[in-house]
Amino acid sequence: MMSLHLSKNALIVLRKRYLKKDSRGRVAETPMEMFARVAGNIASADLLYNPRADVESTRQAFLRIMTQLNFLPNSPTLMNAGRETQQLSACFVLPVEDSLVSIFEAVKQTALIHQSGGGTGFSFSRLRPRNDRVLSTSGIASGPVSFMRVFNMATEVIKQGGTRRGANMGILRVDHPDIVEFIKVKQNSFELTNFNLSVAVTDEFMRAVESGKDYALINPRTGQQVKRVRASKLFDLIVESAWRSGEPGLIFLDRINRDNPTPRLGAIEATNPCGEQPLLPYESCNLGSINLARLLDRKGKKVVLDEKKLAEVIRLGIRFLDNVIDLNHYPLPPIEQITKGNRKIGLGVMGFADLLIEMGIPYESQEALDMAERIMKFIQQRAWEHSEELAKERGGFPNFAGSVFDRPGGRHPRNATTTTIAPTGTLSIIAHCSSGIEPLYAVSYVRTAMDKVRLVETHPLFLKMAKRYKFWNRKVIKAITASESIQEIREIPKDIRELFVTAHDIHPEFHARMQAAFQRYTDNAVSKTVNFPTTAKPQDVRSAFLLAYREGCKGITIYRSGSREHQILACTDPQYC
Repeated sequence: MMSLHLSKNALIVLRKRYLKKDSRGRVAETPMEMFARVAGNIASADLLYNPRADVESTRQAFLRIMTQLNFLPNSPTLMNAGRETQQLSACFVLPVEDSLVSIFEAVKQTALIHQSGGGTGFSFSRLRPRNDRVLSTSGIASGPVSFMRVFNMATEVIKQGGTRRGANMGILRVDHPDIVEFIKVKQNSFELTNFNLSVAVTDEFMRAVESGKDYALINPRTGQQVKRVRASKLFDLIVESAWRSGEPGLIFLDRINRDNPTPRLGAIEATNPCGEQPLLPYESCNLGSINLARLLDRKGKKVVLDEKKLAEVIRLGIRFLDNVIDLNHYPLPPIEQITKGNRKIGLGVMGFADLLIEMGIPYESQEALDMAERIMKFIQQRAWEHSEELAKERGGFPNFAGSVFDRPGGRHPRNATTTTIAPTGTLSIIAHCSSGIEPLYAVSYVRTAMDKVRLVETHPLFLKMAKRYKFWNRKVIKAITASESIQEIREIPKDIRELFVTAHDIHPEFHARMQAAFQRYTDNAVSKTVNFPTTAKPQDVRSAFLLAYREGCKGITIYRSGSREHQILACTDPQYC
């Protein structure tokens, strides 16, 4: 019989957000029943391809990898699989064309997606700029930012499926005439609070930044140049705003489209809310994450990654995510059409920092970068192999013709993409592991989740080592709860301090290098925050942006500690912060 061992905080999260509730709002299922509900529902998709499929074996396999916390699907799948809504995708991109009808149609579609538990991304680059002519009314346009406020307000009043507040990504091309207003808008902390913002920059713009040349701003309605600006000055404005408020981030648009698997269907203009999933208009994607910390094996005194076990989780994860596509209830017909046409999935990882600690590898080291590349290369190769196996069994993705695979000797996969590195915020609480590929935020911290529920967490591996090496005492307890870093606590042995480096101990450039290491073997993109201490200067942010571009990242998001009024993570005792 399968057993399930969950942390106290995991149980809080599950009861608050994931478990079924009755008509009076009382929890109506156990965590084991939730996993069984999801496993049974997703396994049933096998019958669509083979009426005699051994669904029970698949169900047991899916249940095993979830209850062992080796793999978890994205939150909407855990919440909704086997329930009335059956909306299983986390990521959506909606088009916003330059007409009032299109804009408010997109607002309506956003409401439906948020209600069902998904997040939305938009490019507002097609909207005419502020003060441009509106021929039909002889009036003047109010510009993209004004319409983003409408989306923001709609999101504010819609609770996602009764479980999550809506999330949006707003993107504007760097050559849009209203780009300065867009860059500055979130310096006011009350503006666009339900949006993450990113500037879509092109290779042409980045070359102009590095060479000190001017850059044209183009009216998207007419295609005509409005004026020329110094690219380096505009870049510095982005840097200054990101330094002040953490936004906007950057999306490297040309790099994303070089990896667009279905260019015949159009260019990618936007991503999901956290930036790791570039998508075509109306496209959706479902994600899942492998908990690397659970896939370790001890060989004598050495801890190693169990590649055999990892390969099995990859195989089951790819099948699980492909099944989700067929069982999903899509909010809109165009979303179903293109999602089933491309069958994009995104298998990623969490628990990477925990894996490094267990293996005795400092996060800020070349050995850690090499490990990141080795792990993700292994996952990507196996993911494509299993996608091709599924294609032999079920057929390739319908939009294969004209795709990047449609050439002599090319792959014939079931899915247009297979890998994505997601942030795994609440999933990592359930799995009791470090988030995504991030380093530890702190050894002990308060995580604010789910409508301001405060979850106190102290890293279990640190507790284990502290007790083993007998440095767990009142002074150490007080010190670690007062600070994000333990590097100045001399009671803790140096080799332990080196293992438990936190986000702000790590040089920002190394954050970018780690993101790039995973990106080299990720089909879609990588969610990673480049953390800066409060004392960081704008020039530090500029350097990180340029490095991310040169290193091959598809985007970058930075956060300077204390630059926002509300933080998701904070040290345990705020009076010491």
